[in-house]
Amino acid sequence: MPLIELEHIVKFYGSGENRVLALDDISLTVDSGEFVAVAGASGSGKSTLMNMLGCLDVQSEGDYRLKGRSVKRLDENKLSRIRSREIGFIFQGFNLIPGLTAAENVELPLIYRGVSKNTRRELVRKAMEKVSLLHRMEHRPCEMSGGQQQRVAIARAIASSPPIILADEPTGSLDSRSGGEVMEILHSLNSSGKTVIIITHDEKIAANAQRIVRICDGKLVS
Repeated sequence: MPLIELEHIVKFYGSGENRVLALDDISLTVDSGEFVAVAGASGSGKSTLMNMLGCLDVQSEGDYRLKGRSVKRLDENKLSRIRSREIGFIFQGFNLIPGLTAAENVELPLIYRGVSKNTRRELVRKAMEKVSLLHRMEHRPCEMSGGQQQRVAIARAIASSPPIILADEPTGSLDSRSGGEVMEILHSLNSSGKTVIIITHDEKIAANAQRIVRICDGKLVS
């Protein structure tokens, strides 16, 4: 059974004359342990597709099954639980809280999940070790480079050990060296069994994946 199954997904925004078709009859499966790139130009629909995959938005038509379970009629509490337990999100803009240290940024989602303090500390330490930033745990985002901030964001995404990593333009704000370091970490996560899906407009980044899915004008074209 595939980990992720999208069947004839359609997504509209607005209504009447203002209705915009963002996703047009998308069908896609992703198996556990795959490394998949969703590639497309700006405005192609790839970020909307990520929002569907990450249960950040719901489709207008079609069905999305995660681990064989349809998410279409789940309420917000259940969707939130899926997001916190099944999916680790990495964004282009890092989304770190400026006033918190790196360790505190990584710890915050664990607090929301109700993880005990001692367990949180161990999970944070392990996550920061995986991204080679143990020496930066007490630094704030403003005291770190862009590449280091993205690695903190990755640590935050993986601290609770979700099976799926969704990365939206994870190297888009970084220089080539820092971007390469981020991709090495994503490869390492995939090698450890994580399912990694990256959203990118960059063909060089897409080429890192085992499989490339191309999207254009809301349609899968290859």
